[in-house]
Amino acid sequence: MIKSNRPAASIVTLLCISFGLSAIAASPSNSPQPPSTPTSSTSGKQLAIRHQLTRHTKPPAPNSIRGQIGEPLQGLTAAQLAAFTDGKDDFETAETVAGGLGPIFNRDSCVACHSGPATGGSSVVNVTRFGLLTNGHFDALDSLGGSLLQDHAITPLAMEVIPMSANVIAERNSTPLFGLGLIEAIPKSTIIANSKKRVGDGIQGRVALVTDVVTGKTKVGRFGWKNQQATILGFAADAYLNEMGITNRFFPNENAPNGDQAVLTETDKVADPEDQFDPASGKSDVDKVADFMTLLAPPNNGPLRPTAAAGKLIFDNLGCSSCHTPSMMTDNASPIAALRNREVKLFSDLLLHDMGTLGDGIAQGAASRTEMRTAPLWGLRFSAPYLHNGSAATVQDAIMAHSGEGKISRDRFNRLNKDQKAQLIDFLNSI
Repeated sequence: MIKSNRPAASIVTLLCISFGLSAIAASPSNSPQPPSTPTSSTSGKQLAIRHQLTRHTKPPAPNSIRGQIGEPLQGLTAAQLAAFTDGKDDFETAETVAGGLGPIFNRDSCVACHSGPATGGSSVVNVTRFGLLTNGHFDALDSLGGSLLQDHAITPLAMEVIPMSANVIAERNSTPLFGLGLIEAIPKSTIIANSKKRVGDGIQGRVALVTDVVTGKTKVGRFGWKNQQATILGFAADAYLNEMGITNRFFPNENAPNGDQAVLTETDKVADPEDQFDPASGKSDVDKVADFMTLLAPPNNGPLRPTAAAGKLIFDNLGCSSCHTPSMMTDNASPIAALRNREVKLFSDLLLHDMGTLGDGIAQGAASRTEMRTAPLWGLRFSAPYLHNGSAATVQDAIMAHSGEGKISRDRFNRLNKDQKAQLIDFLNSI
């Protein structure tokens, strides 16, 4: 995730990151665990502190069948498969203080927040954001360490707290990363075209135009809860800095604990940037993790059961597909053949929508306080709890929490009978 509005930052949680949802508690017992589990409150947390960290690599049990969740895309070359495996190793490896972890961070590895039901998935881990709302203007409180609170530190001196001046506090859930390469390969023209559709019900999605930290160019945002990142590499680099405190060539400046540069000087003893190129591969860890996410296959689905097929019709009739666009196509521009001319069944238009009270109150990137990216629904069955803050225990709870542009569809859902609701949820659990 990212320190909102800082000169070199702007994402939402990748590594304790982006579109909402599965339980770390349900992950295999040999999966890498976070250094400690912070308790959560809205006023200065009693936060666990970790002083000594050890490097470990304990991947979840491998899938045995090609095409299962967590597998690489099919059709990759031998070199691409090697890049996937190498990137997965970095994704699952815990960082150390000696290697640059901290001085403030949320977790010490990517997999600590992206583990369910396989490496690259989601989890119950939330991160905290804060800011100050005054007369309708949102201030991310950058000078006080905002908008992202890092809830771990390598020493008690560096521990962050929510500033007393903050009057907006929000939680964001870690998001699943399956199929990100396909999402990146969708042409920007397709996303822009989605924004020009007139679908009724007061729905009007908006393209997020953001500065891509990798190229410095204005691009269409498509990653993170607020569409604040345009590329997977930028998404990874942002998470390395803001989730693990690892500086890199795109984010070379360390985050100061609650904005205190004196504390940073005293606690940060590793020269920046901390993520260096590997002479053997010519890639840094950020590049390798971006490879893994790019080549990670999407959730797969099979033929619909009769009840799910009935639920699909209900999904369309409710107007859900107005925002949760069932599929889009990639073009032939990708250098990776496995990503070219593919149907991407993500169930999202990749636009920002005003969600009213379902917004998180944090302005970030191109998104206002109430705007959120349409969360892709593919793989929903793997990603409870739901919504941006993990507040919905069930799919029905998530539907009923919709507001703003989702209100009309929500009200239609509420008028369905018990069997119709069950059919819709059966469909959602099949995609």
